[in-house]
Amino acid sequence: MRLNGRRESDNVEDRRGMSAGAKAGIGGLGGIILIALFTLLTGGNLGDIVNNVVQSGGLGAVQEEQAEGQREFTEEEQELAKFSRQVLAGTEDVWGEVFQKMGRKYTPPTLVLFTNRVNSACGTASSAVGPFYCSGDQKLYIDLSFFTTMKRQLGADGDFSYAYVIAHEVGHHVENLLGILGKAHQQMNQTDKVSANKISVRLELLADYYAGVWAHYDNKQYNSLEPGDVEEAIDCAQKIGDNYLQKKAQGYVQPESFTHGTSAQRQKWLKLGIQTGNMNTTTFGISESEL
Repeated sequence: MRLNGRRESDNVEDRRGMSAGAKAGIGGLGGIILIALFTLLTGGNLGDIVNNVVQSGGLGAVQEEQAEGQREFTEEEQELAKFSRQVLAGTEDVWGEVFQKMGRKYTPPTLVLFTNRVNSACGTASSAVGPFYCSGDQKLYIDLSFFTTMKRQLGADGDFSYAYVIAHEVGHHVENLLGILGKAHQQMNQTDKVSANKISVRLELLADYYAGVWAHYDNKQYNSLEPGDVEEAIDCAQKIGDNYLQKKAQGYVQPESFTHGTSAQRQKWLKLGIQTGNMNTTTFGISESEL
């Protein structure tokens, strides 16, 4: 992915080297990690899963610990931080123009870089839950070690794969600004678990699609995509499908528990967004067979 000379976003909070602790009630953070078991490494909307646990009282009292102090970062860590700021800047440029064409104003999210554990408006979360977006504070959270985990545990590597992870979380922010996220969460809270999971799948696939839409216009504006980039991201989408992760984790799949979509679905919607950039396309209001 060509990012040389590209600007870096200022909408970034670098909390690396700081710690956030929690005094948890029954379940606590362990409950969140169990809930997130099959969404681990999916780049999903885990912030709102955390939020649901907080609202139900599962975390108990949350308190900040003192900062550990800024540590020295490796050259690789600093490069990943710069890369993330540049990708975020690209999403700001693209979505700013897209929203303007729709007669709307785009308010960019804040990217929070952290290590190990972080406090958000959706509660306290371990890096084990993966990157997440919290609609409560309109921030996306990521421990940069996640990219190493992607590479080592899933074999999903490449800069555009990493950009896809960030763009997916920004996609949830786009859903939030368009009112899609709030409406979907309201419906999820009023139905049974299996039906709520099906709504979640549509949200996640739409975030994949919006990640593709971003790539479509970013490439048009900056000629950012290099040969092999799209293939990297499509391969990543395949390896973070619910069926792939469940098969890898437990040897079998449970379709009723899918929250992000199958490998084929995630590949389809990411690829469609890259190819078309059409904001009139949606994963809602269509049949399950069309997903």
